[in-house]
Parts: sequence; structure tokens; C-alpha cells
Amino acid sequence: MTYKQAVEYLYSATPQFQQIGAAAYKPGLNTVKELSAFSGDSHKNYPTIHVAGTNGKGSTAHSLAAILQSAGYRTGLFTSPHLNDFRERIRINGAMVSEEDVVSWLEKYKGSGLSIEPSFFELTTVMAFDLFAKHKVDVAVIEVGLGGRLDSTNIIAPILSIITNISKDHVAQLGNSLVSIAREKAGIIKENTPVILGEGDITEVRTVIEEVANGKNSTLTIAGEMNFPHYERELRGEYQDKNEKTILAAVNELRRQGWKIPEKSLEYGLLHVGELTGLTGRWKQIDKEFNIVIDTGHNEGAWQYLPEMINSFKGKKRMVIGFVNDKDVDSILERMPRDAEYYFCRASVPRALDENSLLEKALRHGLHGRSYPSVNEALSIAKEDSRHDLEDSIIFVGGSTFVVADALK
Repeated sequence: MTYKQAVEYLYSATPQFQQIGAAAYKPGLNTVKELSAFSGDSHKNYPTIHVAGTNGKGSTAHSLAAILQSAGYRTGLFTSPHLNDFRERIRINGAMVSEEDVVSWLEKYKGSGLSIEPSFFELTTVMAFDLFAKHKVDVAVIEVGLGGRLDSTNIIAPILSIITNISKDHVAQLGNSLVSIAREKAGIIKENTPVILGEGDITEVRTVIEEVANGKNSTLTIAGEMNFPHYERELRGEYQDKNEKTILAAVNELRRQGWKIPEKSLEYGLLHVGELTGLTGRWKQIDKEFNIVIDTGHNEGAWQYLPEMINSFKGKKRMVIGFVNDKDVDSILERMPRDAEYYFCRASVPRALDENSLLEKALRHGLHGRSYPSVNEALSIAKEDSRHDLEDSIIFVGGSTFVVADALK
């Protein structure tokens, strides 16, 4: 099996949420537990840190991995989704695992004779856990895929659980209220294991997390209520200010547990997250001439903060925007700048929302622009339109992780 064949097998033979959405979602841990047992429950061979939340969990996970790497620890990092290469999901000290690792693990699974039918994410999760053990990591930072309680990653027994925040997303799977979503994410809280909640300002959310933590005899820290010195960091934006508090509270707890994290390692990690872990897609400029900025924020919570950053540019604002078809698009469109020119597009995944349907929705929210069948076409025309008014202007690309992925291609 070649690497290309291995990835094609993963995409075609197992349901993939990234491509088809809710139809691929398999709640429950029985299958992933059986798959993990076949592999010797390798996640028990190293300490783990578990990171959940509606927004900020990716940035938090990458930042913690960067800090731990800087402190000299061999660090595994499991995140999702990927933008261009499947191996972005599984990194060790920032480097993607090898193509050979992916192929050999998948051949081992295919030759196992197991009667189970795991999903794409279940296979990927156990593959990551196994490869971290194979390469003898000192610690692994594990990002929840969706929710928490029934997420495939929730077979681990972490040394620290983190819930960045709670807002509405994936309501079909997690429930349509903040309380129900909070209960799902609180499912990562384990007995006698410290838990950090990034934002505790929503009363009903905080109450749920406190109840679960108390029931598990787990010490709860509300990061948003702590005072920390401000650090220079690579990741920008008001929403990253909140993530920073969560990260620093996590570092405090790890130090309390005996992890050696010097101040210089903390500073370096925060300043070099992208270089150390390969993180991209968080308010990142990808073209200086046209000031093209990408951001993978794809739900209402993320769009509480993005408009302020976009509006900080006083020149022309052009927005290359697309969504998947299972998002609450209207609540996001309501937050978008009214004075921008929009280039509505469709990403190259089956879940993508039709660009003409998106245009119709946008017009009802007072947004104006045109629709295009691909991200490439929309971005090319946005660049051409901006050639004569580049001063303090911006071309923003986002709305969906998959729009960003297409733009990077």
C-alpha cells in the first residue's frame, strides 16, 4: 500500500465527518475502545492533556504543545481537521508523522481481522495514540474532535482536562442549548483530575461544569478569573487574549504537578507556535501584496471577535466567504461587516453550502456581493478587483475551515 492508497482508503472506506458531516458521526466509545484494545491501549504509556471547547481548543492545544516542546519535552499533538495533508493531525515535536508510519499502521489494522467498522475519526484517533507510543513521547496534547463525552478521544485518562469555552455549534449532535452542550463537553472531566474552564461568565454553563467537577472530585479552575502578566505571542486577536489565560492556567497546573516549564520556554512557545507546531489558519496573513488574511473561525462564537479585527482596516474590505451546510449560517452572517464586498463561494467538499443559496441568505442580512463555484475563482477575482485600492485594505478568507484549505492550495 502506498501513502496515497492509505489515505484514499481512510477517506473512502470509513465515514469522514470532515467530508460528509453528521452522517459520519458515531457517538459512543465501544468501537474505539475495542480498536484501542487491539493496539494494546497505547495511550496508557504516556501522560496526556485533553482539550475541549467550542472555540479556541485548537489554538490552546497547539500553544501548550509549543510550550512543552520549548521546555524540552518530546510532545505529541493530535488535532483536527487537517487543511491539506492528513498527517497534519498527528505531530511529534511539530513534525508530521511519516507517510510510512501511516501506511504501516493501516496495514496492521487491515490485517487484524477485527469485525468492527470504525469511523474515520476512530481509526485516526487510535493511530495517533499508537504512533505517539511508538515514538516514545513524553506527553501528548489531545484535542477533542466533537463534543467530549462520546468523542473517540475520551478513552484517555489525562493528567489535566481543559474546556476552553461553550457556545452553540454542532447542535444536531450536542443539543440546541448551552446547558446540553456544556454537559457533553464536561464529559471529559475525570475522577480526581484537575480541570480548567477558560470562560466562566455564562452562569448556566459554569453551573454545569462545577456540578460535574464536584461529582468527580476534580479541582476546577476558572482561567478567566485569574490575573496573569501579559506575554508577547504570535497568535493575535481579542479571542486569543482569552485563550492565553486558559493556556497560562494550564501551565500553572502542570508546574504544580512537577513539570519543569521555565519562564523562557513559556515565552518562546507563545511567540513561535506556528514554527514549533505547524499551526496555521488563525488570523494569518498569507499574501502581503494584497493583504490576504485567513481565519478558520467557523461558528457564532468565533464571529463575536472577527468583525472587530476586520474592521480595523480602514480601506476596502473584501470577504471571500463560504460555509458547510450544517452550520447556523444566519447567526454568523448577522455579525459580518455591512460595508464589505462579498465573494461567496463553495469549498471543494461534499458538505459545502451551495454558493447561490449562500448569496440568497446573505442578501437577507444586508450583505452584498457575487457568488462563485469555487474558492479559487472567488479569490482570484477578489485580488483582481483590489489592484487599484490596496492601501489599508484587506481580503479576508474564511467562514469554513475548508474554504481556508482551498485558499492555501
